[in-house]
Amino acid sequence: MNMTALNTIAKEATVTSKGLMTGMDSTARLVPSDKKGIRFHLGDKTVEAHVDNVVSTEHCTVIGNQDIKVMLIEHFMAACAICHIEAIDVYLSHFEMPILGGGSAEWVEIFKEAGNRAQESYILSEPVSYFNGKTHIVVMPSDEFKVTYSVNFNHPELNHRWVSLDKDKLNEIIEARTFGYLKELEMLQAAGYARGVSIENTVGLTEDGYTTELKSDFEPAKHKILDLIGDFYLTGFNPMDLKAEVIVKEAGHAVHVKVAKILKDKIQKEN
Repeated sequence: MNMTALNTIAKEATVTSKGLMTGMDSTARLVPSDKKGIRFHLGDKTVEAHVDNVVSTEHCTVIGNQDIKVMLIEHFMAACAICHIEAIDVYLSHFEMPILGGGSAEWVEIFKEAGNRAQESYILSEPVSYFNGKTHIVVMPSDEFKVTYSVNFNHPELNHRWVSLDKDKLNEIIEARTFGYLKELEMLQAAGYARGVSIENTVGLTEDGYTTELKSDFEPAKHKILDLIGDFYLTGFNPMDLKAEVIVKEAGHAVHVKVAKILKDKIQKEN
């Protein structure tokens, strides 16, 4: 059990994997900390995981400053939220986080050893909403953190599909892998993206099915909830400890981050 004042990891750990976007090998050394915050280091440069440091949401969430950028942090951030990690330093060999299995399962496996529990709970000072055409996000006060997410992909199982966060089946969210249309893979790779995609870390959407067996029903839609948790943790407040209900319709990283920027000023500690 972690006995420090802040929830951190039990011991130092190192993982290596390809980067999903660049396809380059990336090693992340995870170091316990007694200083609040999630920090990424590349060489002697550092950037903190915060919504104000987001510099891009094209295909993934990227944070940076004038000295450094780190891409595809959302799965790691989701694992930190789920395992109540609030203090950690991540030392990287490459500017993209390792993709590992395509979700958050491997990170959670490392983090859960600390046995962290929520230390605080948060409430909303007022509801938050975002509407732009077909895209909606509404965040309302509730008795616990709830998410319902709608996707509408050109796919027989993911057309107007709604999925919800079920805390009794949280592992289905944790292990849900990133995904994309198989027909777009060659184009993305030509543009310099998705070069680390494999059948192990990514669910490819075909015209009538998938390139790999799903870990649970509607796995790609559940991955959107994982992304949301990771992006919302950039507020500086753990969404898993937020007494709010989130309803999302056809959104992505860009909208998650826009809402997180509004949300960070509407969250307060529960008395």
